[in-house]
Amino acid sequence: MIVLAIDTAGVDCAAAVFDSDAGAILGRVSETIGRGHAERLMAMIDEALAEAKLSLTDVGRIGVTIGPGSFTGIRVGVAAARGLALALDVECVGVSTLEVLSQTSPEKQGLILAAINAHRDEVYAQGFEGGVPQGEPLLLELDDYLARAAVPGTVLVGSASALVSDRQAETGPDHYPIEIVARIASLAKAQGKPKPLYLRGPDAKPQTGFAVSRA
Repeated sequence: MIVLAIDTAGVDCAAAVFDSDAGAILGRVSETIGRGHAERLMAMIDEALAEAKLSLTDVGRIGVTIGPGSFTGIRVGVAAARGLALALDVECVGVSTLEVLSQTSPEKQGLILAAINAHRDEVYAQGFEGGVPQGEPLLLELDDYLARAAVPGTVLVGSASALVSDRQAETGPDHYPIEIVARIASLAKAQGKPKPLYLRGPDAKPQTGFAVSRA
C-alpha cells in the first residue's frame, strides 16, 4: 500500500510517500518554515510524489499529524488530508505528535514519556511502553510533569525534557520526522475522519464587544 504522510503540526511542513509493503520511503520533502503551511503544503505533496515517480491516484491511504501542536498548522494539515482522502476515496488516519516523538527515542525499553513544552508552565505529555500508549495525551501543569519525569526508569523525549534541569529553560521547537509519521500511519487502524487533537484552546479569541449579531 502506498501511504501519503503529511505533517504541518509544528514548525516543519513535510510530505512523504511510503510503500508499506517494502517498508521504504519513496519520496519525501521537509522544510522548517515556521508559518505559511497552507501556501506550501500542496506543492510539497506534488514534489514528494514526483520523487517517488507516482501520482495521487496511486495513494491508498493518507496519514496526517493531528497534534498536539500548532493550532493553525494542525487545521491546515487535517483539512488537506481529509479533502484529498475524500477526492481519492481512500482511508485517512490521524497520527499523534506525541506518538511520533516517542518513537524518536533511542531507548525502546521501559516507560517513554513524550512531552512538548506548551509554555505558560504547561506541558503536553503522554507515556508509551513497548510502543503502546499508557493513558491519553494530557495537558499537564509543569509541576505534575516534573513529578512524572522524576520516576526512576522513565525515558524522556521532546522539548519539555529540558525543563527537568531548568524549569525556565528556553526550549527549541519539536520536530516530527515524516518517516516516522508515515510508518505509524501505515499501521494505524482507520477510525473515520481524523480530527485535530487540541488539548488547549486557541490563543486568538474573538472580542465580544465586536461580535456581529446573527439574524
